[in-house]
Amino acid sequence: MATESKEVLWHSVVHLDVMSLLLLALCSDCSCQDQDSIFCINRRSRTVPRVPNSIRNLYIFQNGIDTLSQDDFEGLGQLELLDLSQNELAEFPDGVFGMLSKLKNLDLSSNHITQIHKDSFSGLVQLERLYLHRNRIQSIHLEAFEGLDMLLELKLQGNQLSSLPSLHFPGLLLLDLSYNNIPTLGPLDLQTPRLEALKVASLGLTSLDEDLVASLGNLHELDISMNELIEVPQALKQDSLKGLIKLSLAVNPLGEIKTEDFQKLTGIQELDLSGLNLQGFPQSLFQVFPRLTQLTAAENPFNCLCPLAWFPVWLKEKEVNLGRPEETRCHFPLVNAGKKLSALDHKDFGCPPTTTVLIGSPTGSTPVPQMPTSPPETTHTNAIPPPLPSEGTVSSKTPYPLPPEPPVSPSSTSGEFEPHICPANICLNGGTCNFDPVGQLICFCPSGTSGLYCENVEEVPEPPQPTATEVSVVVPAVLPEVDAISSRQVTSTSILLDLHRFIEKRPNIRGIRLTYRNLSGPDRRPIILSVPASYPEYTLRGLRPNCTYSVCASPLGERINSSVETGTCTEARTEGGSMTSSETRVKKQSSMTDILIPAMAALALVLGLALVAGTVICVRKRRQAKAGMELEMGPADPDPIELDGIKPCLESGGNGTLPHKQTEIDHCHTPQPPPSLQQNGGLDYEVLLMQGHCPSNNNMASLKISYF
Repeated sequence: MATESKEVLWHSVVHLDVMSLLLLALCSDCSCQDQDSIFCINRRSRTVPRVPNSIRNLYIFQNGIDTLSQDDFEGLGQLELLDLSQNELAEFPDGVFGMLSKLKNLDLSSNHITQIHKDSFSGLVQLERLYLHRNRIQSIHLEAFEGLDMLLELKLQGNQLSSLPSLHFPGLLLLDLSYNNIPTLGPLDLQTPRLEALKVASLGLTSLDEDLVASLGNLHELDISMNELIEVPQALKQDSLKGLIKLSLAVNPLGEIKTEDFQKLTGIQELDLSGLNLQGFPQSLFQVFPRLTQLTAAENPFNCLCPLAWFPVWLKEKEVNLGRPEETRCHFPLVNAGKKLSALDHKDFGCPPTTTVLIGSPTGSTPVPQMPTSPPETTHTNAIPPPLPSEGTVSSKTPYPLPPEPPVSPSSTSGEFEPHICPANICLNGGTCNFDPVGQLICFCPSGTSGLYCENVEEVPEPPQPTATEVSVVVPAVLPEVDAISSRQVTSTSILLDLHRFIEKRPNIRGIRLTYRNLSGPDRRPIILSVPASYPEYTLRGLRPNCTYSVCASPLGERINSSVETGTCTEARTEGGSMTSSETRVKKQSSMTDILIPAMAALALVLGLALVAGTVICVRKRRQAKAGMELEMGPADPDPIELDGIKPCLESGGNGTLPHKQTEIDHCHTPQPPPSLQQNGGLDYEVLLMQGHCPSNNNMASLKISYF
């Protein structure tokens, strides 16, 4: 008996020595952390390494393995974890894992697998975690997951799935289907009553099935980001989501965020609202989440104006961690553009200094805000939700911005009025800045604009009939274009243009081409100016009074039609000129007329005398020439015209022929006013004292009439 015991002991020692040698040999190619775990990383081998049968955790990733067989896992019945991720597997035989009956974790992620067959996971009755993400899976057999009743986690994200088999997992806690093409999911697709985390990002969902969400009463985490949701799903308003802790709505084309959409989600601790094109938040939104500790709101074009000044203060007071703060920046106004939202102080939002002025009541005990004498053109919007009522009427008890009233006598007030200064350009789209009696900044918005700062354009409903306790402040308006330009101030010779909205809608333009023309004058040729894109306002100067001008803006560099303006246009009329200047022009014109008439008479007299002298000289010369001819040829019969002393003076040396310009002869007989006098505004015209009988008598430069 002693001899047999010694032989058994000897064989045991030999067996232990062989295992030790095998481990030593294996650890030269892998890493042996302990006797239960082996890490084989970057072996660059296409086969599974041989390992001791006692190993429980085997990590073989980034090895270049492209095939599997049942022999690779022979004798590894104690294996609980197998990591084959980041290899070159395109497929694996059915039942290849059948010997691993105690396997709980199988990681096949980041391979090239295209299909999952019926018996791909047969025999894995203890499997709890199955990772198949980042493969090329296009189809899964309807019975591929049968028998995996112990499964707790299933990851299928990043594949090419367009449909799913019915996932019947009574104990499943985590399911990730993100980054596939599965546009609809219903309660029959996911029969997972205990599911705690559902990730369905980037599936192409246009809605979230309410019955599906109602069946997930244990849900703690929901990721529906990067889908096609145009509004917050109605499914989020169910009582079944009271236990939701983490929610992501990021990168969806949501039209608007409303507080009532989240009334049931009081347990939220982490909220992601990134990439939703938000300009701001309603302050009441975060009152719904008393347990919020993490908020992500990156990649939103925030309007860092006074209605959002509460946000950085709220972050600090509530100790809420802002995720991705470097990507959470201001977009508007220009003074804050590009700045981190969380780093701004309250004064950076352009809020006016707040002072309280109490208007005394008849009894002197209850301060009552003064009501306006005429309602301003003020409307309301939720785009940058200010802390104001959402209706178009305001109760007399509501601290709503009202137009300023005339100062009240010191006897009727309980405080002193202090002067306020509006921040520069705080009111947009042509709005006018002012303060109400209690020191609150208000903007009087032109028709078609709305918001606390006139920063939005929206359709305005018809105003309700005012009652005894309400004053209507909503005025029907005609909507301008969303990116329209507008005129803010007009004088008799200038127009101030507001280009804020035009620049905001085109953040990448090189400049602005302004084209304006006078619609009231005879000359309507357009005048084109180039304005830098950094000018939110521009003043057109040198305009004519009491004229209507058309002004159009277009991005610099675009081709335009020479006859028609392109882009965004507006019209404005300059104010009329002063009466003093017009009276001066009339007086000047009258005095010029008084001077010009005597001068014209004197000039006509001089010219007449010159013509008489010329005629006399011409007659004398002809008589002398004729007398010489009579001495040689004898006397001739007298000319009838010569007897009257009106012999015409010839233009070409006395050859007896008339000039060729016969069309001017009529003007010798019928006196006509000179053209300059015909166009001289109706001045009196006097006929010259002596008229020439032939146009050729006035062909010398020294004799041409000049009136100036």
